[in-house]
Amino acid sequence: MKKTPEIGRYLDDEEKALVQAFETSDAPVKSGLTPERKRDIEAMARATMTDESAKISLRVPKRDLSRLKSDALQEEVPYQALINVVIHRYVSD
Repeated sequence: MKKTPEIGRYLDDEEKALVQAFETSDAPVKSGLTPERKRDIEAMARATMTDESAKISLRVPKRDLSRLKSDALQEEVPYQALINVVIHRYVSD
């Protein structure tokens, strides 16, 4: 079962109005995710998954997690894969 992130929970009034305007608009939604970028993100996620992995528990502020989930939703990738990509980039650079 997939959960949808609570995007509006931590928004101020101006941000809520923007989300409301976006959600009620009939304008077509265009993702900024190009096929090349999606392929790159998937490749990075696969590279991190092929190694033996360790399960961790991590406490992060709810606001940060909500924004991360929102970003992952916009990028059309699972949020845990996005976390793996961020960690992999950090340790690889």
